[in-house]
Amino acid sequence: MGLFTQRITIADLSGENSVEIDAVVDTGSFYSVIPKYMLHQLDVEPIDRISFRLVNDEPIEMDIGYAWITLDGRRRITTVAFGSDTGPFLLGAFTLEGLEMAVDPHGKRLVHIDYLPA
Repeated sequence: MGLFTQRITIADLSGENSVEIDAVVDTGSFYSVIPKYMLHQLDVEPIDRISFRLVNDEPIEMDIGYAWITLDGRRRITTVAFGSDTGPFLLGAFTLEGLEMAVDPHGKRLVHIDYLPA
């Protein structure tokens, strides 16, 4: 379920190759999905291939890898899925959780989450 777009920076693990993109915030997607051509241009390598089920219950296999994602001053290494070359840029729930950000669907924005001390 795409909600709105958010400007992010995606980079390889060395941080040397990066690009800014507008990604659709999609909490229905577990991983962030980036077109494979862009991940290859950034020298992000696949580490595994996993099976997913689409909303219509169709099975699909996608490569996954690790990349840096920066958003609103927060930076995190996260798992990204290698999407189709024509597919959208999706900012998924796993990445948002790692960045300690939550969705405000009414305000169409992301908000920082501050965890309570243990």
